[in-house]
Amino acid sequence: MFGSFITMLTGIRILKNINKSLLGIIKYEKPIDKGIEIAGYDYDSVQDIFYSNMNAWQRNMGYSRLYDEASAPFGMIVDCEPIYFKYNNRIWLIELWKGQYDLNTGCEVGVYTAEKPILNLPEVYKYMFYNCASDEDRLTISLSLKKNGKTLFALDDKHWWLAGFKLGEYSEPSELVMYLNITLKDEEMCSSFVEAIKKIGYEENKEFIVNGNTVGLTFDKPHTTQPITRTEQTDKIIQMKNKLLCDKYNDITRVYSNLTDKINAIQKQAPEIYSEIVDKAVLRKYLRSMKNTETE
Repeated sequence: MFGSFITMLTGIRILKNINKSLLGIIKYEKPIDKGIEIAGYDYDSVQDIFYSNMNAWQRNMGYSRLYDEASAPFGMIVDCEPIYFKYNNRIWLIELWKGQYDLNTGCEVGVYTAEKPILNLPEVYKYMFYNCASDEDRLTISLSLKKNGKTLFALDDKHWWLAGFKLGEYSEPSELVMYLNITLKDEEMCSSFVEAIKKIGYEENKEFIVNGNTVGLTFDKPHTTQPITRTEQTDKIIQMKNKLLCDKYNDITRVYSNLTDKINAIQKQAPEIYSEIVDKAVLRKYLRSMKNTETE
């Protein structure tokens, strides 16, 4: 109950900030491009996906569990898998996400760190505020997202937040499987990470393998407790809306071959979907920048 209340208050604050930001965005000749840029993404025309850029401004803002709790109420039905472990006298969080981000099917891998709390207990870790990994703490990550066995896209980089989103693709989180390889800094870090994924329920040689300091992991069904804002009933309602938006987007854009023409067509024929794309690009920026108010 308390978590839902905090999420509601946070949502009110986000909506107020979004209204101010959109006023600044719409003055540009190509507001959708500006919205994507502000949200911290680039576009890959070969794979037809948006992906996270290295120096997105939200890198300076860190991460809080509130992001996961606030996602569903704003139309993002996403499986999340936070993995906490200790290394080099700090608490590390590597979190995985996959699912439907409103009008997009996508996935993410985020790398975060925090100083050890005074009460150094694993139960405390999920309530902490985390900093995005510095350049020195970035990890080499490769991933591929598959839907019912078909590859949607693949990414490979040394990053702090590797993420990709396919606009107009509708999926249930259960249809998606993310295959990833993460190369840890050294044997000690790798052992600590492996211990953490075993603790939450991953089985070696079935859901993950270890090769040197690289861990190959299959993220299918999450092993950790999902946000309290996700329920079977509300997920169905939100996903019905998401599917309708995706269907309409695809009906309008199927005759076009490039993103600019697609967005122009959406702006003219379905301005409500155009606004949804711009709004949610900005919204993800604000959700990503939420700090844990309990730590401030």
